[in-house]
Amino acid sequence: MDEISLLRQAQRQHQHQHHHLMVRGMGEEIDLEIGPGDDPSFSGADLVAVTSGNHDTVVPADDHKSLLIPCSQPCAVDGHVQPPAPQPQLAQGEEHDGMLQLPSAHTKKKKKVVKKWREEWADTYKWAYVAVHDNTTRIFCSVCKEYGRKHRRNPYGNEGSRNMQMSALEEHNNSLLHKEALRLQMASKEKLQPPEIERPVYVKALSKTAASILESVLRRDPHEAEFIQSIQEVVHSLEPVLVKNTQYVQILERLLEPERCFIFRVPWIDDRGEAHVNRGFRVQFSQALGPCRGGLRFHPSMSLSVAKFLAFEHTLKNALSLYKLGGAAGGSDFDPKGKSDNEIMRFCQSFMDELYRYLGPDQDFPAEDIGVGPREMGYLFGQYRRLSGHFQGNFTGPKIFWSGSSFRTEATGYGLVFFSRLLLAEMNKELKGLRCVISGSGKIAMHVLEKLLPCGAVPVTVSDSKGYLLDEDGFDYMKYSLLRDIKAQQKSLKEYLKSYPHAKYIDDAKPWSEQCDVAFPCASHNEIDQGEAVAIINSGCRVLIECSNMPCTVEAVDILRKAKVLVAPAKATAAGGVALGELELNPEFNLMQLSVEDFENKIQDAIKQTYERSIKAAQDYGIMKENPESLVHGANICAFLNIAQAMTDQGCV
Repeated sequence: MDEISLLRQAQRQHQHQHHHLMVRGMGEEIDLEIGPGDDPSFSGADLVAVTSGNHDTVVPADDHKSLLIPCSQPCAVDGHVQPPAPQPQLAQGEEHDGMLQLPSAHTKKKKKVVKKWREEWADTYKWAYVAVHDNTTRIFCSVCKEYGRKHRRNPYGNEGSRNMQMSALEEHNNSLLHKEALRLQMASKEKLQPPEIERPVYVKALSKTAASILESVLRRDPHEAEFIQSIQEVVHSLEPVLVKNTQYVQILERLLEPERCFIFRVPWIDDRGEAHVNRGFRVQFSQALGPCRGGLRFHPSMSLSVAKFLAFEHTLKNALSLYKLGGAAGGSDFDPKGKSDNEIMRFCQSFMDELYRYLGPDQDFPAEDIGVGPREMGYLFGQYRRLSGHFQGNFTGPKIFWSGSSFRTEATGYGLVFFSRLLLAEMNKELKGLRCVISGSGKIAMHVLEKLLPCGAVPVTVSDSKGYLLDEDGFDYMKYSLLRDIKAQQKSLKEYLKSYPHAKYIDDAKPWSEQCDVAFPCASHNEIDQGEAVAIINSGCRVLIECSNMPCTVEAVDILRKAKVLVAPAKATAAGGVALGELELNPEFNLMQLSVEDFENKIQDAIKQTYERSIKAAQDYGIMKENPESLVHGANICAFLNIAQAMTDQGCV
């Protein structure tokens, strides 16, 4: 017992010496003692120290004269007697003075390995990860990628410590090697990049200038994935503009920072008297061209990133038109589904209690978006009028006041169909007889469906949050009327099957695998991912009309581009809604006196002008009309140049 105590004391001194040698800089050499691999007898054997024949001298572990072997005799560890463990029979003469000694011929020397710590070791160090090796699930160290018994010895000796009683990986993580990794990780924090996020947009072959703009946005807002995605798409389009005109670099950097962002809490009481709190947002992105205009969205997915992305999209969308409007967006993570009218009214009133001070006919006026319709707009306007003390009617237009102009949503939906007809005409085709797939079943999606019917197209799908409805025969006017009634009563699209049992409702799926010629994504942003983009291509679709803002992920954009699918961006296709929104704000214009023919002519004129300006802007910077991305790049370029001119004229404000 005295010999074992002396051995432990010497080993503790040896370990203490190593602690003093551990202060090393990045990249300096360290010694790692790596023991043998998995030993089947290791887990079932007790461990005792084996010394040389001289009991008076304790030999350090580094001299390789002290080994750990299985012992058949009871041994004491920290004063407790351990039961014997089975072992192979030893040859005669191997026992000496109560201690066991291995023959020198069988002594295995531990390998001395000299390695250098690399910065990436420290930067990526974690405790462990689980993986399968040789059909067995094992725990691996993520520093050296080894598992289990590979770490049963402390890399700096100390074999006699209690670490031997721990699990292999736990021993490793409590070793000096682990502490050194943590020290290096802390030392390299200043060199680390911002927290890595998935960059969801295709940004191949960016120039140095454009890449630096993106990096500055990533450093400032690393977790706002939707906002970063929308910016990357625009910067990718503007690359030839920045190369040709370096004075636009600083203007773009200023533009990418919103003018104002408001975040506020929205407390409200439900019908049971229980209190709830939601978060409200409003982002006034740019007023360089005029007062802000943009929607309000009530949806659980609403966040500051989504609000900034939508405001940025509205800024470019409005700048692409001939009208002088800025861009804004906002809303709340409140979910109006399942709420009573009184609950929605109380929420809208609480929401407007904070927002009203930032609105006005010369500053910002909101419009409808997901979760906000005529009912919500009426409640919002009523509270705004009460708080502001005057009747401005600047929510949806001075002639229609607060009630939610169906003409504007009709204009947006009709404009999407007119834009598809214009693109097909350039390809010497027409909509008549073409099979069309629509996602979503909101106001815009239903107006798209409505306008496809007189054009002779065959729309076969609509969708909601639970799945999609497929009618192989296509929807007609009677079926459209039924769908409109179902949505007005806030019922599931499955109700359609009661009247048309031959149709199908596919749960938990999207309609992009259905055969089609033209696709109309009208649901939400990023609704088409990589797999769904492949399904769209395999379905035979060659034209995609973006109805919702940024409906495709980066991978989807890349796949559609490589397959030469013609994509019409939402910035251009929504020109009909923007045009009618501007007309609503004109006090001398009475929309109610506009005939159906004049109404559609104005939408078609706005669509045609937007298309021509986008194509011309693309051609001015070397992007030919035959390029399937010409419309996307052209729309971004044209919108940016309009804003840049105004920002240049107004100075650095």
